[in-house]
Amino acid sequence: MKIIVLIKQVPDTTEIKLDPKTGNLLREGVPSIINPDDRHALEAALRLKEAHGGRVAVLSMGPQQAIDAVSEALGMGADEGVLLSDSAFAGSDTWATSFTLSRAIRKMDGFDLILCGRQAIDGDTAQVGPQLAEILDLPQVTAVCGISSFEPGASGRSQVLRRVRGGYQRLNCTLPALFTVVSEINTPRCPHMERLLRACKTKTAIKHWNCADLGLKTQEVGLAESLTQVITTFPPKTRRKSEILEGDPRSVAGQLVDRLQDNKLI
Repeated sequence: MKIIVLIKQVPDTTEIKLDPKTGNLLREGVPSIINPDDRHALEAALRLKEAHGGRVAVLSMGPQQAIDAVSEALGMGADEGVLLSDSAFAGSDTWATSFTLSRAIRKMDGFDLILCGRQAIDGDTAQVGPQLAEILDLPQVTAVCGISSFEPGASGRSQVLRRVRGGYQRLNCTLPALFTVVSEINTPRCPHMERLLRACKTKTAIKHWNCADLGLKTQEVGLAESLTQVITTFPPKTRRKSEILEGDPRSVAGQLVDRLQDNKLI
């Protein structure tokens, strides 16, 4: 059995700042983390590996610094990692990203399941998983919050619990398939220190593939292949207004309620 987990290194959103002139994210000095939903996907894969055996491979696309995210995944228990890194990949929208990932997955040695987080905290599109499943012609289930049965093999199938508005769905799905998961599926483990240090020191379990390794031309990836382009980004304008309420506690409480009702906050 083999499970491929897609992970993305993202800036810690509590530290995000924008360049006031260009509107671009300021990444210098900003800590990077594995996208939170992707950590839950990796934990789900590791638990399936513990129950059924097999291997877990992580796949990431990004700059060379994303090797830290892949190393952390190895420290958590993944068996191998692949980092797609090439300047030609810069500017990829979700479609170009999905296309590039699909070529890497076809280059990898088969799989029973692809797991990824529902969405990334830097883009919030939730598009890469479904687009990748479409390109690879795989059955897909999104927003998975539980995997109740998993039977890999030639006629493999799985039963999952899916979160939907107002409730849940229980679905049967044939394998191989692609699932996107949400945070309530599990609590991710911390990396094992010995495995993490070994992964960071040797990097022997991490493959580095560029555009040529995937059999692609530069005009087939990145901004050139993207169907959408971001024209500009900017922080919303904010206006702060303060007021000191005076009087005894009962009077101040009444004034506060009036203000909240006037602004339709309660």
